[in-house]
Amino acid sequence: MRTESKKTSKSSWPKLAKWLNITSSAEKFRSDYDAATIATAKERRKSCSDQDRYVDVPDDLSEGWMMDSTSGMKKKSAPGTGGLELRMFVGTWNVGGKSPNEGLNLRNWLTCPSPADIYVIGFQEIVPLNAGNVLGPEDSGPAAKWLALIREALNTNKCDHEMSHYYTSKKCRQNFSEFLSLDEELDNNGENYPKSLRRYCLAASKQMVGIFLSVWVRADLCNHVTNLKVSSVGRGIMGYLGNKGSTSISMTLYNTTFCFVCTHLASGEKFGDELRRNLDVSEILKKTKFCHSFKSLVHPLSPESILEHDNIIWLGDLNYRLAAGYDDTHELLKKNNWQALLEKDQLRIEQKAGRVFNGWNEGNIYFAPTYKYLTNSDHYVAQSSQSKEKRRTPAWCDRILWKGEGLNQMWYVRGESRFSDHRPVYSLFSVQVDMKSKNIAPSTATLPICCPLKPLTNSSLSSTCCATKVQAEEQLLLLTRAQSCIDTIPRF
Repeated sequence: MRTESKKTSKSSWPKLAKWLNITSSAEKFRSDYDAATIATAKERRKSCSDQDRYVDVPDDLSEGWMMDSTSGMKKKSAPGTGGLELRMFVGTWNVGGKSPNEGLNLRNWLTCPSPADIYVIGFQEIVPLNAGNVLGPEDSGPAAKWLALIREALNTNKCDHEMSHYYTSKKCRQNFSEFLSLDEELDNNGENYPKSLRRYCLAASKQMVGIFLSVWVRADLCNHVTNLKVSSVGRGIMGYLGNKGSTSISMTLYNTTFCFVCTHLASGEKFGDELRRNLDVSEILKKTKFCHSFKSLVHPLSPESILEHDNIIWLGDLNYRLAAGYDDTHELLKKNNWQALLEKDQLRIEQKAGRVFNGWNEGNIYFAPTYKYLTNSDHYVAQSSQSKEKRRTPAWCDRILWKGEGLNQMWYVRGESRFSDHRPVYSLFSVQVDMKSKNIAPSTATLPICCPLKPLTNSSLSSTCCATKVQAEEQLLLLTRAQSCIDTIPRF
């Protein structure tokens, strides 16, 4: 009897954990597609996440969403490819469970040295990772505060003078030219950004306990963003709860697909903890799914998994540490010998061995380890003999990796805010976006649809939808029939 009770308890835990994750509204996300816009829009699009549920989002965002569509920015097209070159800012920051105050200024972090077209901003530990936040109702208050600060930083004109100074300041160029050559690009493009293009809209944001990811796009690009979907994977307690794991956002810009994955992986400095982090990455790649609604017939190439996207950004507190003793690390830190320290970096060791992130890219690191600092200090916890906190060997926990042929990293740096025990890390990418429709060869194309292959009848309309691949010659017939049942098939 005791053995049977143990088995029952063990088997019921994953179900309980999954239920706890579902109560955090895993299928919903926040966006500037507000209720008023949805009510007045003629065209609507439905997007879903983990549980095959839907969020109403309009296809055409020009009504009530765009703040200013005037465009004076130079758009570089790749010769003969129909491509558009954009700038994408990616930032990650573990804020140590602290809620931001109203005076926290994010402008210098987000808008200098040059404004971007897309902003991808991920946070970890926006709430304390205690039992109440992990098991109880989700606290969305801090997320709302971060969104308000980001919106203010991106949409204010108060930093115009500061940015003009950065474009022309020789000092600024010297700071960045050690690891990038932006002088010519800033001279050519920086001063041509009109004020109207510094207006941004929230494409989507998603929270899972302390992990929070938001994607912002320039206002005149908003009506070219489609297929917004979110997915969350809990990898915390017992491998299910959301104190660790990932929050991902999938979207299509023109005809190029993007996936942004914000993660907080397993912590710990013990030998073998890096293997738990490797497992987290593997499970996130396996379990992250962006499901299709019936109207995904319009976008048959919409990706379902992370690796199916054209361009992927993986950011967050990956928690990989240094495989070195404290004394050795401390001596190298005093000499600012980052390259010697990076030889002990677990992420690079595991990646080189092919055990994690095989084929992914990360820029050269020319900055000090980002963890762990004393609060409101530039000193690591390990450097203070008076610190009551547990000794932590400094490490590059906060990272940005990417995968995709359309991405080119322009710089990779860290910020110096003393707000938490981590330093923020951010990067600027040049992104090639395909503006041409992707043509599918009739002889080889397949299309995932949500209806059976047999003719649709009244009885089949009420049956459960299934994903089936059909040859291109059957598509026209099936699509014609599908249109007649879009409004009558029950939603999941």
